This record gives sequence, structure tokens and C-alpha cells, in this order.
Amino acid sequence: MMPVTHPLIARLETDCGWPRLATLAEVEAFTGRPGAHCLFIPGDPARNLETADAAVILPELVIAFQRAFDCALVDDAIEAALRDATRALRTPGFLFYREGRFLGAIEKIRDWSDYMTRIPHLLGRISA
Repeated sequence: MMPVTHPLIARLETDCGWPRLATLAEVEAFTGRPGAHCLFIPGDPARNLETADAAVILPELVIAFQRAFDCALVDDAIEAALRDATRALRTPGFLFYREGRFLGAIEKIRDWSDYMTRIPHLLGRISA
């Protein structure tokens, strides 16, 4: 039986038009495009009440940062592999990339001021 998608997560696909990435190849293609990108790893909304909060916060962050990054959802099928690869083990998580390079993650729900500080720091990183 297919797990039921939480309505606030489903809204990100239907209302915001964010793609759901179900393979690591899709992650590579999405994050490899020009610009900055954020992947949303929701985790299990039935076990983690912060997941629904994150699904509301991330679209607000996109607006607050004037669409400086685009977003996609990470499907359950690859969530564990991507968390292991990035060492962003706690959910919900926002993983930031620029042109294929992993910049860092913000895990769990944070204070708004923390997002306002950490996201510009992450987006400003230049990888070696």
C-alpha cells in the first residue's frame, strides 16, 4: 500500500509546482542546473510533527529570499541514501546546492532568525 502524502507536502507539488525527486540521478540533474537549489527531505510526517511545519516554512523562505533558490521534494525511496551522502541525518531537512555542489543543510525546525542568518551563509559558500 502506498503511503499517504501529508496534505501540506502534497501542496508543495500541486500549488508550488515543486518536483518530487525519486532517484539520485534526478537529484543530480535538478541540483546540477545553474543557480541555487534546496531539497526538502520531509521525513515521516506521522512520526515527526516538525515535517508539517517545515512544509509551511520552506515556501515562506523562498519568498523571503526573493526566489534566490528553487526547491524540490525528496521522495521516500531515496531519502535515506541522500541523508547518508550529505550527513544531514535529522529530518525535516533543507539541503542546499549550487550547480551540483552540496553547500550544507539546515536540519529540524529553527527560529526564523536562524534561517535568515544560515541561508545567506550557505548560499554564499564557494566550494574548493
